[in-house]
Amino acid sequence: MSNVDSFPLNGIDHVHFLVGNAKQAAHYYRTAFGFSLTAYRGLENGSRDIVSYVLEQSRVRFVVSAPLRPDNPMYDFVRLHGDGVRDIALDVDDAFAAWQKAVERGAESAYEPKWLEDEHGRIAMAGIKTYGDTIHSFVSRREYRGAFRPGYVAVALPDAVARPVGLCHIDHMVGNVGWNQMLTWVDWYSRVMGFSVFQSFDDKDISTEYSALMSKVMANGNGRIKFPINEPAEGKKKSQIEEYIDFYHGPGVQHIALSTANILETVDRLAGQGVEFLRVPSDYYEQLEARVGKIEAAVRVVALGHLGGSG
Repeated sequence: MSNVDSFPLNGIDHVHFLVGNAKQAAHYYRTAFGFSLTAYRGLENGSRDIVSYVLEQSRVRFVVSAPLRPDNPMYDFVRLHGDGVRDIALDVDDAFAAWQKAVERGAESAYEPKWLEDEHGRIAMAGIKTYGDTIHSFVSRREYRGAFRPGYVAVALPDAVARPVGLCHIDHMVGNVGWNQMLTWVDWYSRVMGFSVFQSFDDKDISTEYSALMSKVMANGNGRIKFPINEPAEGKKKSQIEEYIDFYHGPGVQHIALSTANILETVDRLAGQGVEFLRVPSDYYEQLEARVGKIEAAVRVVALGHLGGSG
């Protein structure tokens, strides 16, 4: 359990990706994953340094941005990491107070609190640094009625190319950190954010003969936000976590898990729209009960649906 009060976090406001080609990335998320384009900033509305697309499906909001000039700091991020998550933005009632409390508890500021205003109202934002080049923004948008935030323009709905697949909300987001760094960041989320350990896995729980990892799942007070923190563990070959860190050139967000009300239907739709899935070994489901115990569900139906969705 955490020894400090949890922040009053309402949920994840948005996930901000920095990418090499924002228009191309946005098109993929629209046509393949079924997100709708809801807001935009770029040269057409006065943004001369950055182009951004806001994509939404139910309660999931992604923002994909690309720098338009090589002297933009975003360019350095993309050059080092490739496409990746820069900001896991959190919805709070008071961004100024959340930032102040985090800094008092030892967080390093990414940017100080500020108001963004236009004719539709105002939004408060502030940011702190977490693992690698990832940050958390605190966002308070109660006084705003415009498209996403000042500087963006609304895009008329419905999106002509978006085909929703039933995604509901972000279930969890995984951060990969280096050797012996998991407990450091577990302590950080506990001390700074007031998170608690929701679940823990060691190298005996998540391993093969060749690769293993350690993981602790951190959750906020209301359980709406879950951040597993992974670190490498010893195996015959390089851990998948270490491999990620080598290719990404540092710690970062490894994956985003998205909730759906009907996973079979969602997977079939995604596969039909061009999303590629990992193929499951034929004996995976045959050995499933030996690993997790008796299962009442129709496992064979699930297996067929999953394999059918993998193309």
